[in-house]
Amino acid sequence: MITFIEAFKKEFEAEAIQTRRMLEIVPNDKFDWRPHPKSMDIKTLATHLAELPLMIVMGLKHDKWDFANSPYPSKECNNTQDLLARLEESIVEVRIALDESTDDILQDKWEMCSGDQVWLTLEKWETFRHAMGQNAHHRAQLQVYLRLLDIPVPGPYGPSADEM
Repeated sequence: MITFIEAFKKEFEAEAIQTRRMLEIVPNDKFDWRPHPKSMDIKTLATHLAELPLMIVMGLKHDKWDFANSPYPSKECNNTQDLLARLEESIVEVRIALDESTDDILQDKWEMCSGDQVWLTLEKWETFRHAMGQNAHHRAQLQVYLRLLDIPVPGPYGPSADEM
């Protein structure tokens, strides 16, 4: 039987491939585009997607992620290569955190906050699940953005309509 950490490693690597595939096709000339005034622009959404793996790092290595004093401030990504570089940095950090973790910490409490305002209180294992859910959500959001721009998109779990 494999450990939870070993299962997390396998899942993370598979999802990282799909995230990379989506970020590779973000067009440099559309970074300011948004489908609606209330929506994030592509640059903000794609940067968030490239940095989302860091939630796993924060969940495994720390007891909380305080955005008022974050050790991982968002980086400026001004083109597709910047996005891919930021994703790769995030992937390396997650691999290290997973390698240094064991199942015995996974029921420890963790919190996401900004100063005194608490947004989430989870067990550490739940931070991994939450990060994977957020990854799928924002990757799908980016896929819709790209589809609206008539950019062919990959299917993460089988061929997309563009790949059929």
